[in-house]
Amino acid sequence: MLITLACKSLANRRKSVVLTFLSLLISISVLLSVEHIRLQAKQSFSRSITGVDLIVGAPSGQLNLLLYAVFRMGSATNNISYESYELLKNNKQVEWAVPISLGDSHRGFRVMATDDSYFKHYKYGDAQPLKMQVGKVFSDLFDVVIGADVAKKLNYKLGDKIVIAHGIGSTSFTKHDNTPFVISGILKATGTPVDNTLHISLPAIEAIHLPASKQRLLLNDNSAIDLTPKSVTAVMLGLKSKFTTFTLQRQLNNYRKDRLMAMLPGVAMTELWQLMGTVEQLLRVISLLVLLSSLFGLSTMLLASMQQRKGEIAVLRVVGASPIVILSLILLEALVVVLAASVSSVLLLSASLMMLGDWLATEFGLFLVGGLFTWHTLQMAGLVTVAAIITALLPAREAYKSALHTSL
Repeated sequence: MLITLACKSLANRRKSVVLTFLSLLISISVLLSVEHIRLQAKQSFSRSITGVDLIVGAPSGQLNLLLYAVFRMGSATNNISYESYELLKNNKQVEWAVPISLGDSHRGFRVMATDDSYFKHYKYGDAQPLKMQVGKVFSDLFDVVIGADVAKKLNYKLGDKIVIAHGIGSTSFTKHDNTPFVISGILKATGTPVDNTLHISLPAIEAIHLPASKQRLLLNDNSAIDLTPKSVTAVMLGLKSKFTTFTLQRQLNNYRKDRLMAMLPGVAMTELWQLMGTVEQLLRVISLLVLLSSLFGLSTMLLASMQQRKGEIAVLRVVGASPIVILSLILLEALVVVLAASVSSVLLLSASLMMLGDWLATEFGLFLVGGLFTWHTLQMAGLVTVAAIITALLPAREAYKSALHTSL
């Protein structure tokens, strides 16, 4: 009977109740979405690259190695010899090895030299491979495969010619004009640094740094000159067994013929994520402030309704309702509104993430799970419910203390 009475009382004041419900819906949705993104952003961040067991480069600190090898940020302090790459590739513990060379750019976008193994073994998100939007992987010496953002921002299409510049600045006065590249492929959007990268072959990066006379010779015959690189910037390794990761890492760090440093991408990404802890906490504070303002709105609505409901409360007291019943009625009304807003928020966010999941992954690199029906969500909903009940205690207390003779 009390639940029926609470629902009919809310229906009688539906205009103010709807506004309060919408306010709570928005605030709870903000709180749950921020918490959901906060929990999964770390996993999403670490999934910029998956399946790589070790990244090997010159000693410069694991964060610096991670930044330039994966995120195309910063610069390598040194290279490692090509012989070291071949040694890694032929190691009995290594299943595959992907070499990368950095140092050039095109209109502010990084150029990365690699080979076909990069497109076979590089994965992101939930072990998703790189896929072509149009075109194919470079087959000619001066072919280039560009990321989705490069094509979109510079309005490039298949077959366009581009010139690579020396250095990594957005403006360069040293351009490799003698060896223009032809766009042979455009990758599908991934939401990772791959989208902002231009990919060329290892022989190509050697060719563009040759004297002009030798470059002209190459334009007529690609095999006229040996273009085996002397060094590479870093190597990504996939191992046959995960149990050998730390053993191989220690062997490479102690390798005497070349200065090598091997690091685990997952460990380095966790360390990098910890530097962003302040931003993470700031998001939580903002969402809590939004929720707090909505709870105050709920309390204000209930307080305002007390003036309109003096007659209703007096009648309930006349027919035998005790002050405890009146108190319970007000708290129950608040509980109904908050529970309805919480359930609606979870359903709304789940549906939104299911529909926008692919778009969030490609545009922002957020690989979010659509389902919000988790233990953490239940805890957050419980916290909101308890906070709403506490907030409703003030108007409920006013109704509890309301004197029967003054109301009549």
